[in-house]
Amino acid sequence: MKEIRLNSPLKGQLIELKDVKDPAFASGAMGKGAAVKDPEGKVFSPVDGTVTVLFGTKHAIGIHSEDGADILIHVGIDTVNLGGKYFDAKIEQGDAIKKGQLLLEFDPEGIKSAGYDTTTPVLVTNAFDYDKITVALGDKEITTVTAEPAEEEAPAAEAPAEPEEDYSDLPKEERVAKLIWKYVGGRDNVRSAEHCATRLRLIINDKSKLNEKAIENIDGVKGQFFAAAQYQIILGTGFVDKVFDAFVAGTGLAGASNNKAEAYAQMSMAQKISRTLGDVFVPIIPVLVATGLFMGLRGASLSLGVQFSDNVLRMSQILTDTAFAFLPALVCWSTTKRFGGTPVIGIVLGLMLVAPQLPNAYAIAAGEAQPIMMDIFGLSVPVVGYQGSVLPALVLGIFAAKLQKWLKTFIPDVIDLIVTPFLTLFISMILGLLIVGPIMHWIELAVFGAIQTFLALPYGIGGFIVGGVHQVIVVFGVHHVFNALEVQLLATTGVDPFNAIITGAIIAQGGAAAAVAARTKNKKKRALYVSSIVPAFLGITEPVIFGINLRLMKPFLYALVGGACAGGIAGFLHLAGTGMGITVLPGTLLYLDHLPQYILVNVVGFAVAFALTFTLFNPEKEDEA
Repeated sequence: MKEIRLNSPLKGQLIELKDVKDPAFASGAMGKGAAVKDPEGKVFSPVDGTVTVLFGTKHAIGIHSEDGADILIHVGIDTVNLGGKYFDAKIEQGDAIKKGQLLLEFDPEGIKSAGYDTTTPVLVTNAFDYDKITVALGDKEITTVTAEPAEEEAPAAEAPAEPEEDYSDLPKEERVAKLIWKYVGGRDNVRSAEHCATRLRLIINDKSKLNEKAIENIDGVKGQFFAAAQYQIILGTGFVDKVFDAFVAGTGLAGASNNKAEAYAQMSMAQKISRTLGDVFVPIIPVLVATGLFMGLRGASLSLGVQFSDNVLRMSQILTDTAFAFLPALVCWSTTKRFGGTPVIGIVLGLMLVAPQLPNAYAIAAGEAQPIMMDIFGLSVPVVGYQGSVLPALVLGIFAAKLQKWLKTFIPDVIDLIVTPFLTLFISMILGLLIVGPIMHWIELAVFGAIQTFLALPYGIGGFIVGGVHQVIVVFGVHHVFNALEVQLLATTGVDPFNAIITGAIIAQGGAAAAVAARTKNKKKRALYVSSIVPAFLGITEPVIFGINLRLMKPFLYALVGGACAGGIAGFLHLAGTGMGITVLPGTLLYLDHLPQYILVNVVGFAVAFALTFTLFNPEKEDEA
């Protein structure tokens, strides 16, 4: 027996495995070692060795060192669901690597914005070959003393009623797959299956049919648990791939179904619409955030008396105006991609909506141009450009994607490459400019005009209502519908008052949770609460809502009051950001020319929620009840 010492492959905060918010890692079932919290976006090899596993989604790497250690580096928790987004592998499976070599780059902020924890376990998976395992990072070291598993952990008396020897003549992966099928209740009880770097993940129809103890006693299974509506069976790196292939063989589960699709199928109609809009607008939000920051910086500089030359001002206008001038191209691209069409067709269709041959929408609004009138079956239809419009591009992107799929069902493959794009573009353009565009643009003007009127109600009434109910809408998971609203507000007015209203509602949730933490005497609970509060100051409220406020209910209600008060002040002051997508502390960059008012809104939201919760709610009594 021997000892092993590893320098952490990532920079960040070294923590013990038991503090990882995932039972498979925290329990040590996957191996012994440590984890890195809030890691920087680079993974370096801790040893000389060979890459034995590089998962397709690039979020996990398995290494066999020259000294015989099997090491697993798993970036984030449940990041397999990202499908490789935010990850860039610098090596391939099978590569020989050297200590200190760059293995992987990833975007921590992107992963967090997608709702995933970036905490990265660093494990020795053959832990029982060593007496001690030490992981070091800077001045901190975490040492685990290993021991042979106690015999009582897997007594023969607790073996499954039907012995595993039934399949003893099969390869190990097939035997494990068949036993899992036996004890999960049969093929009718599994709705979908997928796997990550270490676990088989199943969506189960009827949990009562599971024999969890029998599954845990299967030779090759390291543990099992339910998490995120999935039944997860821990198998280990490399082996999980083989078991999955054997598990889905002949079932139709491979490729025909996935857990994301199943989760989507279980949503309400409102949640489906919200999620779809989120899928469409989230990819283009970073561009609009950057544009908003440029606008904020320019506005702040001008308010301070800074003078720009004509050329510098023109360059700044290119930075701030381009995204909105070609907004239909961005929306149509993202929509076409979301609905399974060819993205480049979406880009071209979106550009057609703002083609220079069409009268510019902004020029028409200013009275400097007139629509082109076309006679269609006796009707006079105005044809205009759709600069800054959202709905025409959204509907046209959906239509084009569906049309392209339909055309592919009967157009021969030999001419598909030419005929399908031509017909898709031609039919969609005619429909978009002559029918969809005018109808959707009229609806868009009516809807967003009504919303603008509501937000501008006197004395901040509109802001008060929106600020009070926004986080309730977040709880129901339909808040992505507001993405389209914010994009349209920015495109038509250049500012986003909705952002100013909801930032108060977000910080109010953090204020209520802070009051709960302040009144909690239990140190462990308080530490847990504080870790959930921090994201609220960065504009992410799900941890405090679902981890603290909504569970205790009263703090959530007091936070809604704080959000209403803050939203009312934002509405009364006509406060508006120059962009979207960021709130609270990061959101200050959108309010550089109205910073005191923005700070006031956030202070009011936090203070009201904190004061109400601290005064009227006692978490100790709640726990006793």
